[in-house]
Amino acid sequence: MHENNSLSAKRVLESWQNGTDSPKKPKTDEVHSEATASPLVKALYSESATAKLWNVAIKALDNANPPTLYPEYTGADGVTYVYRTLDFWTSGFFPGSLYLLLERQTLYPAFYDIPWRLSRKGSLPHKLQLQYLCQWWTANLHANAAKRDTHDLGFMIAPWAMKAWSLNRDPQAYNSLALAAHSLASRFDERVQSLRSWDVCHTKRYSFTDPEKDFLVIIDNMLNLDLLFWAAKETGNANFYDIAVAHARTTAKHHIRSDNGTVHVVNYDTKTGLPKSKFTHQGYSDESCWARGQAWGILGFMQTFEWTREMEFLTTARSLADFFIRRLPDDAVPYWDFDAPVDSSCPRDTSAGMVAGCGLLLIYKTLRGVDEDAAEFYLKSALRILKGTVDGFMTPGDLRFEVEASDTVVPTYPADLPEHEKKQSGALRVMDSRPAQNGNGTCKKTPETILDGATINNYEFATRRWANHGLVYADYYFMLMGNMLLELGLVSVARFVIHREHLLQ
Repeated sequence: MHENNSLSAKRVLESWQNGTDSPKKPKTDEVHSEATASPLVKALYSESATAKLWNVAIKALDNANPPTLYPEYTGADGVTYVYRTLDFWTSGFFPGSLYLLLERQTLYPAFYDIPWRLSRKGSLPHKLQLQYLCQWWTANLHANAAKRDTHDLGFMIAPWAMKAWSLNRDPQAYNSLALAAHSLASRFDERVQSLRSWDVCHTKRYSFTDPEKDFLVIIDNMLNLDLLFWAAKETGNANFYDIAVAHARTTAKHHIRSDNGTVHVVNYDTKTGLPKSKFTHQGYSDESCWARGQAWGILGFMQTFEWTREMEFLTTARSLADFFIRRLPDDAVPYWDFDAPVDSSCPRDTSAGMVAGCGLLLIYKTLRGVDEDAAEFYLKSALRILKGTVDGFMTPGDLRFEVEASDTVVPTYPADLPEHEKKQSGALRVMDSRPAQNGNGTCKKTPETILDGATINNYEFATRRWANHGLVYADYYFMLMGNMLLELGLVSVARFVIHREHLLQ
């Protein structure tokens, strides 16, 4: 299939084999005092953010079996996660965040330890504890790799399994990634030249129930191509590469409007392979630009460019990014839809900002050293979005890790050991340094998410609407931005700042 693409795929696969995947570890210089710390860096690598993830994760440790329910969004109280079953599309994001912590501790230990180094006597979770939590939270997710009724395998598998493989060479994670790629590829249609996203789709306005008649593709699907490209490289299967490239080209052709805004859903005719309708499922209207859809496009096309080095995908990603940046409000935190009427009740979507921010960092990575002015523009834009999110949408709570004092003395040989050497370390616990009560005497509750201000779906005709809440993938992409800044060498350990952050001033 795709004869011309296959030649390209073969050439790219050969180049991959000649490269290296080994991440470069940064130098770990001495961390200076907290007085020199950038607010963005303190937020990205805060002990409180780590503790929030840890607090949710350890709730599952008392269970007899690994989790089958996974956090998605904060409910009506704005504090506590609502969970979904393991086969829901968001199940991979929370364990993905745990693996991002593990990556920091493994590759960037100075940044994992920053809170402890700066000001405290306490301790952070031991690497073995964190690694165990990662494995515990993913033990049941491997089964999702065999699912052929969804396009969301990249979301469900890749955030944790790719890290499990790159950090630990976990063979089960490798097998699940390869199987998931086969499952995803089974949804490709030669006539449409695209992967099917949804088999069925319902709102109060429309209902699609027959996959024989309708072939539904959403802009979100661009994020699943990373899985296919990874599998093409690791297994040498050029078919995965060809499918991913074909899908990206079809998406660029039919999901992007003349003004470089994006359409959420395209319905293709199953016989001709041509679009027969375009509409929204989560945005303001069929003609509007849903902010997170635009963000999915930026990141997805940049990931595609990174694998293929085809300039058409970089050009597309930049066009989508320029639209996104141009439509941002003054604080750079996007409203849920760029064309929705803005008033006091119009919700934001921090998840859209974080997804787009990751894409902007990839554009910066590509352009630095080639077009410095353009590179700086995209970096500045990413940091503006990050700053607006940190300033306005970080959830309250100042969590700290502490080690409980151990009063238990165990018998030892020799018996004359000093008293402190006869005690095991105490348990690690999380404390909130905020006052326990509000001014009116009510108890303060700390939200379980790092960010709020996300919006899952605010479409007028949606079967259910969610807005202004915490969201598991807003937190995941926030954490990912932190790791990407480390990987790009943009954060200095010695001075504890983001380089070029003066651009925000």
